[in-house]
Amino acid sequence: MTKLKSSPLARSHPLWFAYILHRLSGLALALFLPIHFWVLSQALTNSQRLDELLLFTELPLVKAAEFGLVFLLGVHFFGGLRILALEWLPWSGSQKTMAAAAVAGSFIIAVTFLLQAI
Repeated sequence: MTKLKSSPLARSHPLWFAYILHRLSGLALALFLPIHFWVLSQALTNSQRLDELLLFTELPLVKAAEFGLVFLLGVHFFGGLRILALEWLPWSGSQKTMAAAAVAGSFIIAVTFLLQAI
């Protein structure tokens, strides 16, 4: 069995960043989900605790974290679309531009969410 070596050229490719960002955003979202489900369970089991948690969400740091969460969700969504495009569409040089546009679109969506939250 031969081992595939990771080439430094592969990591210098502009889409390497898109790959890493997609993986890290998926990991962060997977870590967030159990916390989110626990908070939702408070609505069913302990309304006073839920009220405390809702007050906690008014803190500026939590609002900034929500911005990050929406940004990660957008990045992961658009990264998934990029992967689908790689699998189903013929390769073109404009895919780097589309990956950059996906990150920019995710950022715009997250900023819009943040501005409505504050």
